[in-house]
Amino acid sequence: MNLTIDGRNAFITGGSKGLGLAMAKAFAQAGGNVAIVARGAEALEAAKAEIQAAAPKAKVAAVPADIRTAEGCAGAVADAVKALGPIDILVNNAGTSQRGPFLEVGEELWKDDLDLKLMAAVRLCKGVLPGMKARKWGRIINVLNIGAKAPAAGSAPTSVSRAAGMALTKALANEFAPDNILVNAMLVGIIESDQWVRRHAADKRNITWEEWKAEQGAPVPLGRIGKAEEFAAMALLLVSEQCGYVTGTAINVDGGRSPVV
Repeated sequence: MNLTIDGRNAFITGGSKGLGLAMAKAFAQAGGNVAIVARGAEALEAAKAEIQAAAPKAKVAAVPADIRTAEGCAGAVADAVKALGPIDILVNNAGTSQRGPFLEVGEELWKDDLDLKLMAAVRLCKGVLPGMKARKWGRIINVLNIGAKAPAAGSAPTSVSRAAGMALTKALANEFAPDNILVNAMLVGIIESDQWVRRHAADKRNITWEEWKAEQGAPVPLGRIGKAEEFAAMALLLVSEQCGYVTGTAINVDGGRSPVV
């Protein structure tokens, strides 16, 4: 079965690197057009060129925006629509990981995490849902983390905002199912991305990237960390024309690391 999204327009936040870039490439190669959104204009242009090289026929728009604000969200949607046309697929992928001992985490860190991971998703959903509803077709993916289901100690506020994102997913899935709009969440385990590259760089033990990956992947039942392309393949399934009966789910993409919940 070839998964297709021929002619569909996708809007992907955090689209210049890592998982966002991998999803953008997969969507473009499956016949879609993509608007990638991030704060860094230079990184966006480099990502745009990479996507265009992988899918020469796709329309690709680089949209620099700070989606932590209402104005940034509204402007990003307007720019994407101007470049591509109506948005059919929304992937809320932008995120950070504000964490620490609960009694030491200040309100600014709480606000930053919630603005980027929860309120941006709320605002962007509001920006695209009216059009999806009018056309009776839409796909939304909220990219979260397995901490949304099983928060670790010291993981507030990042796990709290992700758990809220899971609740948002289910609420929207139920409300917009009659309009043929499917809303799902993907929960990330340990998958190769810039975030993990940075964590390796911060490791003071001076071990190689391959050694570090092997160490991190050892507790995972599959025995390794995941690849961004593997995550993108699941995302493509969820937004494809062929996958029309999956909504309101929160799918762990973690190599079997999480308990069944």
